[in-house]
Amino acid sequence: MAAVRSEPSVLHLDLDAFFAAVEQRDKPSLRGKPVVVGGIGPRGVVATASYEARAFGIGSAMPATQARALCPNAAFLGGRFEAYRAVSEIVMGLLRELSPAVEPLSLDEAFADLAVTDSGWDVERVRTVAADLKAAVHDATGLTASVGAGTSKLIAKIASDLDKPDGLVVVEPGTELDLLHPMPVRKLWTVGPATAERLRRAGVHTVADLAAVDETELVGLLGQAHGKLLARLSRGEDDRPVSPHRESKSVSVEDTFERDVVERALLTENCDRMAATVSRRLRAASLSGRTVTVKIRRHDFQSHTRSTTLPGPTDDARTIAATARRLLAEIDTSDGIRLLGVGVSGLVDWAQEDLFAEDADDEVPEPAPEPAEPAVRRWTPGQDVRHAVHGDGWVQGSGVGRVTVRFETRWTPPGRIRTFAIDDPDLTERPAVVPESGAAGAG
Repeated sequence: MAAVRSEPSVLHLDLDAFFAAVEQRDKPSLRGKPVVVGGIGPRGVVATASYEARAFGIGSAMPATQARALCPNAAFLGGRFEAYRAVSEIVMGLLRELSPAVEPLSLDEAFADLAVTDSGWDVERVRTVAADLKAAVHDATGLTASVGAGTSKLIAKIASDLDKPDGLVVVEPGTELDLLHPMPVRKLWTVGPATAERLRRAGVHTVADLAAVDETELVGLLGQAHGKLLARLSRGEDDRPVSPHRESKSVSVEDTFERDVVERALLTENCDRMAATVSRRLRAASLSGRTVTVKIRRHDFQSHTRSTTLPGPTDDARTIAATARRLLAEIDTSDGIRLLGVGVSGLVDWAQEDLFAEDADDEVPEPAPEPAEPAVRRWTPGQDVRHAVHGDGWVQGSGVGRVTVRFETRWTPPGRIRTFAIDDPDLTERPAVVPESGAAGAG
């Protein structure tokens, strides 16, 4: 095996059942109970399941209908990205106190390179630092994290998953192959279901099986880049640096029109088509990205862009299209558009599905109908609310003109449940993130 580094100085931190854990922290009545976070509609997908829900067989990327069948009494909640981002910022800050080289992969996981500012990282020293980091994360956020450490990003990421939840695994240098070779090939970076099935048909089931295949044969089976990459990974060879400032890469598509386009429907149609193309290119490269950008050039050749950053990386056509549509809607196109472009940047090597999408197909969404007048108030399970009389709480459910609220917060005991008219003027949305000193009591 090629020696990448001799010390286990690469850390990978992964917050346990992140979205569900935040919900259980902030909703006392859900602690110790099955919680499922994700798309809550009939075609929604599970983003995260609490460990109590996982005991029923519920897992990420599972259709919400299947999850409800497995555990109908679980709490099914929509996402509260404001709360998740706030926790993520705290955790990333704690990592940066250890090292300036921190590479976030998503809101709930990141690499850190301890060797950037110091040396002498033997196993015990790394274990001590990782334990202190886990304690600091729990003190600051109330959540648990699993940490893995090793001589490479590959080993550190695999190690963080070995003893979940609340795990800590440091892989001794020189033992990497002992860890890797018994594992199924799906554990390797870039091996998704399609690649795993292709390898299975070739008789490759474990990383050891993969390492025994001649590299030329792998190239013939998987292509030049992917075949050579997996040959290296099967031998434990991973020299990728921890990149706090990743190379500015993007995948984008843009078209120049023969005439200035003012029709919003035509621009939207082109926006959806470009999003689908960007999605296909991302998936072909086994990449996903967090930042969606729309670019336009006006009739006077002035260019403008609008961008937004998503909670986590995606390669999903629906998510890219819906986001691009929102950005396009912010731009005045009445004078005509000569060029339109859609792009995704902030790319990472681990593709993450858009698990909050309500549609399991790869098609982009149909144009949303204009809202009826008067607009009907919508309440999402898990949403933070405030009642003028009863205080702060969260939505348990709504329907048939009623909304049910449990009045409790992170800082209170489990609270009482009350039901209101869906348009009750005393019931309003409230920020998901409030200072501890400002937490209101439950009614």
